[in-house]
Amino acid sequence: MRIHTGEKPYTCQQCGKRFTEKGNLNIHMRIHTGENPFTCQQCGKSFIQKASLKKHIRIHTGEKPYTCSQCERSFTHKQHLDEHMRIHSGEKPYTCNLCENGFIRKANLKNHMKIHSVEKPFICSQCPRSFKHNLDAHIRIHTGNKPFTCQQCGKSFTEKRNLGKHIHKIHTGEKPFLCDQSFERKVAL
Repeated sequence: MRIHTGEKPYTCQQCGKRFTEKGNLNIHMRIHTGENPFTCQQCGKSFIQKASLKKHIRIHTGEKPYTCSQCERSFTHKQHLDEHMRIHSGEKPYTCNLCENGFIRKANLKNHMKIHSVEKPFICSQCPRSFKHNLDAHIRIHTGNKPFTCQQCGKSFTEKRNLGKHIHKIHTGEKPFLCDQSFERKVAL
């Protein structure tokens, strides 16, 4: 009933956040105490809530319980399915307030905003190029480092996205959609 009335009688004494149920306050208190009682038996990572551990375990089991009704792609988390469904619906809820380009994910909008900045704070120590964002991938051109390796055939790549394209194209036979991050245009391979 408190959900409908908006009543939140349980207050965190440390930060003032309020809750409708005492159990939710108890879970919240773990943030302050540092208590993580739910531990993954495979990797040792600990969590505040049992539900978070359950979601994490899917990384190890490969379970993907959320399936797209339109293209049969599966996801480990409901949020990822919801974001994926925007590809089919065309919904782009994150809009740039400078050029009005729309994006499916908030992270894509954040990355896009860098194109409006003239500042390029990341300078390569090997050549005169500079970048608006992280230059790790560029540095790999100079070092020859290819840290992303295909587990199926052993081929290595300088960028994670190129490994993903390789897996989809070579090993799954799917034709992935590539995203032009500036405009979110979808181009089939």
